[in-house]
Amino acid sequence: MAGRPRASQRPAEPPPDHPRLFIATPLDETGHAAVVGLIEDVQRSVAGAARDPRSEVRWVRMDGLHVTVRFLGATEPARVADVRAAVDTVASTTAPFRVTIAGAGAFPSAARPRTLWLAIRDGQAELEAVAGRIDERLVDAGWPHDDRPFRAHLTLARADGRREGPLVARTLAERASRFETAFVANRLILFESLTGGGPARYVPLHDAPLGGR
Repeated sequence: MAGRPRASQRPAEPPPDHPRLFIATPLDETGHAAVVGLIEDVQRSVAGAARDPRSEVRWVRMDGLHVTVRFLGATEPARVADVRAAVDTVASTTAPFRVTIAGAGAFPSAARPRTLWLAIRDGQAELEAVAGRIDERLVDAGWPHDDRPFRAHLTLARADGRREGPLVARTLAERASRFETAFVANRLILFESLTGGGPARYVPLHDAPLGGR
């Protein structure tokens, strides 16, 4: 792997025809409604206390809630078929499983948050197993092994970590301490992430039901 670029350098932009891809399992209707309700509760709670939380806390689109199992980033168009095949192989041999969402956190910390998320309680081991099997299939197809530690979570927002970010992180943690919902993970979806003009929009490119159903 190449070393990090110097501070004065900017990483090269990927070619415009290289889609930014990730593989995820979406929330079902019940889980989605519960998480949207929590987000709206947090937004109402901070609206009067923060100067303008929307200026530096960027919530994900409510129609795009998901748990990522593998982030691929910019991908050569010719290799998308390999990703589809990996998704199909893993999905066809994985039974649906229950995922419980409870608790919240922030990366790198609640004091200077960059990413605000909800925690996965039950289902963490199953999601990790799916991520590992997808990695194996991609390595077989010539992709590099992903050796980053996997910890499934549900991303809710991005923040710049200076002013309103910590307030929203604290409010989310307090509200989420009394929050719990569950959903059945029953499909893997290959998404393309489209950025620009607001929160990223996630476009499904391939949908594979778990268990091959």
